[in-house]
Amino acid sequence: MRVAVNAEQLLYHSPGGIGRYTAQILGGLPRLFPDDEVVAFTARHPRRTVNAALRAAGVTDHATILSLSRPMLYEGWLRLGRPRLPKSLNADLVHAPSVAVPPHPTVPLVVTVHDVASELFPESFPRRGRRFHALGLAAAERRADIVLTVSNASAADIVEHTSISADRIRVVHNGVDPMPLDAERRSRMLRSLGLTGRPYVLWLGSFEPRKGVGTILAAMAELRRRRGPDVHLVLAGYEGWLEDGLVDPVDRATLGDSLRQIGRVNEEELWALYGGALLFAFPSRYEGFGLPVVEAMSQGTPVVASDIEAIREIAGGAARLVSPSAPEAWADTIEDLVDDEGERRRLGDAGVVRSRELSLNATLRGIRAVYQELAAS
Repeated sequence: MRVAVNAEQLLYHSPGGIGRYTAQILGGLPRLFPDDEVVAFTARHPRRTVNAALRAAGVTDHATILSLSRPMLYEGWLRLGRPRLPKSLNADLVHAPSVAVPPHPTVPLVVTVHDVASELFPESFPRRGRRFHALGLAAAERRADIVLTVSNASAADIVEHTSISADRIRVVHNGVDPMPLDAERRSRMLRSLGLTGRPYVLWLGSFEPRKGVGTILAAMAELRRRRGPDVHLVLAGYEGWLEDGLVDPVDRATLGDSLRQIGRVNEEELWALYGGALLFAFPSRYEGFGLPVVEAMSQGTPVVASDIEAIREIAGGAARLVSPSAPEAWADTIEDLVDDEGERRRLGDAGVVRSRELSLNATLRGIRAVYQELAAS
């Protein structure tokens, strides 16, 4: 089987979770199924830029570079239904890992719809983002032979808030493939980030309204008022959008040097941060899946996450769940765990067990089973 995958998300300044998903498909499927070919295509960029993005994602093969820039290509795809993908891709199937949906090729088309956040929380997206997602969801409804999504919660939301019918949706949970880091290597990475000897709560995500960064800052500011600077807060992740007003300046000032904002991190730094954290906090208002929760669990790090449907599904009882709109409750829960080493250990052990049920190999096998279903039909 030869599968063509839109790799354009890897070229974004902030690739986010969809970039991670795209890289896993491009790199993981041929590793697990060596008789298959997975080929990438992107919008127009300099070849060196494309190759660098592929290498950074752990993908070494070259991509087919299309003739139009990203804005023109996506506008043409979503509004006009052209240009079509080149025949030179010679694919048996095309996979769009986001709602950047190409015109239906002469072979089956799979589209992954990760969530419908733009429909449920339109105020959390800039106008251009709302428009892109609306057009993309409509294109997925018209063109996809199968729509993949990442949780049963997301599947239910897609059926409720779009015209995509349940019989066209297949659920394949996301999965993790942790980078092995021994204690010495992890310590070296944390030293390089200036975190040695500082117990810290980790938050990771894109800086955008839905991800709850204001909630965790408010909670940790309350903890500092209660008990002083004994536990720090580390914020890591991508630049997002609509960042103004996400954080109360009083909370930021209260935290002072207890707050470290380190921005985007590489793969090794990511796993070192997860493994070195006292707790991982994930106060998102809405998710289709919530991959960082499972990544943190895989490292034995206890997780406090939002009590929302998708997180309940993927955490499987192995995390403390708190309302995303209740900073005081977050402060109370975090303080309880900071003071209870036994409960942290219990949660960490339960998280490791749960994460093994959500492995990357299981995800890749599920995706390939969808490909085979289409090939057989």
